[in-house]
Amino acid sequence: MKNLPNTQPDTFESVLASLRETSRLQKENERILTEKFAENERIIKESNAKFDKYQASYEKRMKRMEETMGGWANCHGSFAEEYFYDSFDEEQQDFFGEHFNEIAKNVKPKGNLQDEFDIVMYNDSYVAIVETKFTARKKDIQKVLKKAETFRILCPDYKDYKIYLGLASLSFSDEIEQECLDQGIAIIKQVGDTVVITDDHLKVF
Repeated sequence: MKNLPNTQPDTFESVLASLRETSRLQKENERILTEKFAENERIIKESNAKFDKYQASYEKRMKRMEETMGGWANCHGSFAEEYFYDSFDEEQQDFFGEHFNEIAKNVKPKGNLQDEFDIVMYNDSYVAIVETKFTARKKDIQKVLKKAETFRILCPDYKDYKIYLGLASLSFSDEIEQECLDQGIAIIKQVGDTVVITDDHLKVF
């Protein structure tokens, strides 16, 4: 005779044991999920902390680089200004047949407008305004062209004077030189150990 499967109903104890096992497994799964969640959260926090540290370090390096570059630019600009001022003061104060008997640098007139004039030369009828740059760039030309207008506003004693404009630089491109020629701005540059002034195209502003 074949053995028949046990069809007797589960006892209370077996049902209780099954429920306890189910509860235990459920708690174990919850524990594992909680640990995994905590581990993932820890990894994310560590990654964020590393990123924040890297970003802070990067921003610090960039700021230091900007300060260094700015310092170099200011140093180069000051060198160019001193170089050309000394040249004008000692040798070159003639533009377009005019001799200038007074010279000043870093002229900062007080007024509603704010502007600075690197080198200014005067005589009884003319004013020569020279912008100095270590390297001449295209944007400098528009800056130079505005100098005549702002100078007359900030220095009303010279409002009726004729004004010449010049751009002095240790480095000129052919394009910038041609633009100065077209605009009537004097080209002042270093050639060897001397300062060369190209001013036969000057306009009176």
